[in-house]
Amino acid sequence: MTKGNDFLSDFHWLMDVLQHIDVGLVILDSKFDIQLWNAFMQNHSSQAASDILGKNIFEAFPELPEPWFRRKAQTVFELQNQAFTTWEQRPYLFRFKNYRPITSLAEFMYQNSTIIPLKDTRGEVDHICLIVYDVTEVAVNRIQIQKANEKLRYLSRTDGLTGLLNRKTWESELDTEFERFKRNQHTASLIMFDIDHFKKINDNYGHPAGDEVIRQTAKVLLDNLRAIDIAGRYGGEEFAVILTDTNSEGALVVAERLRNAIGNHTVHYEDFVIDYTISIGISEIGSDINNKTNWIDCADKGLYQAKNNGRNNSVVYRES
Repeated sequence: MTKGNDFLSDFHWLMDVLQHIDVGLVILDSKFDIQLWNAFMQNHSSQAASDILGKNIFEAFPELPEPWFRRKAQTVFELQNQAFTTWEQRPYLFRFKNYRPITSLAEFMYQNSTIIPLKDTRGEVDHICLIVYDVTEVAVNRIQIQKANEKLRYLSRTDGLTGLLNRKTWESELDTEFERFKRNQHTASLIMFDIDHFKKINDNYGHPAGDEVIRQTAKVLLDNLRAIDIAGRYGGEEFAVILTDTNSEGALVVAERLRNAIGNHTVHYEDFVIDYTISIGISEIGSDINNKTNWIDCADKGLYQAKNNGRNNSVVYRES
C-alpha cells in the first residue's frame, strides 16, 4: 500500500471515530457557522449534518445563549486557550431530550462542554471545536443526593407532627436572639403557650384526635405570625414563639390575636367536633434577664399566671 493510500485510510478511520464517538463534536468558524456536526449531535438534535452544515449556530439553535457563548468563544479565539462550562453553571447548551432509562427523572440532557482552539498551518486560530458531554447520570445522582441532604436537614430541624422548629433548633434561634440583644439592645419578646385541658382532649377523643388538635394549632399559629417571627414546638402541647423587634405591648397584641383565633377555631376529627382554648405567657427581654433560660422561665411564669387566672387569657410577666 502506498503512503498516499495509508494517509487516506488513516484519515478515513479518524473521521469514522469522530462521527461515532459518544460525545458531541461541533466545529465552528469565526462567524460561528457550523463546519462539522458529528453523529452524536445529529442523533440528539434530529438535525442531519447535510441540513445543518454551513448554517449559523445561533440561527439553527435560538435557545443557545448567544451573548454568553460569544464571550466564551471569543476568549478561546484571542487567548488560544481552552474554555469549559459545567452543568452546575449552565445545565445545558443544547436542549436535548434525555433518553436514558436510568436517568428518566431528567427532562433534558445535562451537559458539560469544552471549547478548544483549532490552529491552522500558520498557527492562527480561525476555528473552534465545541465538545459536548452527556453528564445526565452524574447530574441526576448529585441532585438526588442534594435533595436527600436538604430533606435530612429539614427533618433534623423540624417537629414531625407540626412542621414547626423542634425544641433544639428553636432554642438555638433563641440563643442567637439573646446574643443580638446583648450586642445591640434590640428588643424582642417571647411567647409561651399551651392548650388548655389537653389531657381531657386525649381522654375524651383519643390521642390521634389530640395530635390533630396540636397540628391545627400550629397551622393557626403560623397564619397569625410574621415571616420574621420564629415559632417552635416546645414539647407536648406547649409552643414557643420569638417575636423579633417587638416589645411586650406589641407581643400582647399578637398573643390576643392568636388566642382569639384559636378560640374561634374548631377541629373536626372523624365524628368529633373539638373546641378548645389556649393560655399565653409573655416576656420582653431586658437587662434584668441574664440568659436564655431566665427568659424562658419568665415567659413560663406568665403562662402559669394565665392558668391561675382561669385559663384562656394572656399575661405579660415582668420579673420586677
